[in-house]
Amino acid sequence: MNETILQAVNIQKYYGGRENLTKAVDRISFQVQKGEFLGIMGASGSGKTTLLNCISTIDTVTGGHIYVEGRDITKLKRAELAAFRGQKLGFIFQDFNLLDTLTARENIALPLSVSGTRPAEIERKVEHIAAALDISDVLGKFPYEMSGGQQQRVAAARAVVSDPAIILADEPTGSLDSGSSRMLLHLITDLNRRLGATILMVTHDAFTASCCRRILFIKDGKLFHELRRGEDNRAEFFTKILQVVSELGGEQDDFM
Repeated sequence: MNETILQAVNIQKYYGGRENLTKAVDRISFQVQKGEFLGIMGASGSGKTTLLNCISTIDTVTGGHIYVEGRDITKLKRAELAAFRGQKLGFIFQDFNLLDTLTARENIALPLSVSGTRPAEIERKVEHIAAALDISDVLGKFPYEMSGGQQQRVAAARAVVSDPAIILADEPTGSLDSGSSRMLLHLITDLNRRLGATILMVTHDAFTASCCRRILFIKDGKLFHELRRGEDNRAEFFTKILQVVSELGGEQDDFM
C-alpha cells in the first residue's frame, strides 16, 4: 500500500502587485509517495525552483496547502519551520557544502547534533549510513583529505542520516563536469533504490531527469505534463523526455 509523503494542493506563489503580477507558481497540485524519485522539469523561469522553495519552506506560498506526512507545513510558525526543516528534509547540493573544520563523521552527525539526538544514537546512525555508502574508512578525515567522490557520499550521508521524509535536490548537476555529474546521479539513484529515500529533484537537464521514475513538467507556473518511466530503460525514457520538451514549445537548449 502506497504511503503519501508529500501532497501539494492548489499551490500558488505570486509576486508583485495588481499592475505587474507575476504568477511564478499557478495552482499546482500533485502527490509524492514514499520511496518515489520524482523530477520537476521546466525551462528557466518556468517556476520549478520557486515550487521547490515553497516545499522546502525557504519561501512561503501565496495560496494553497503543502502537507508533509499529513502535516500542513504552510501553517507552521517560524520556530516550527526550523524544526521541520531539520527533522523532515534532507538537502543535496552541487558543491557538497561540507564544513572544512569538521571530519566526515562530524559533518554527517551535524543534523542529528542540532536536533538534540543522544550521542550514542548519533554514533549508531552515523556508523550505519557510512557502512551503507561505503565511507566508513574516511569518517576520521577532513574534506580536504577526501576525493571528490568521497565528499559526495559524505554529503549524501548527511542528507539521509536523520531519515528525512524527503530529500530535495535543486539542479544538483548544474555546474558539475560530466564525470562528477555521473557520479552524483549514480549516488542519488542509489539512495533511492538501496535506501528507499524519497527524492524530489528539480532540473532543466533531460539526461539528469532520465534517472527519475516520474517527471512533472512545469510551464509558465502551471503543470504542463506528467511522464512516468514505467518499464522503459533510461535511453527510452530520455527520448520521451525530449519529446515532451519539444511539445513545451521552447528551445531544447533552454533545457540542456
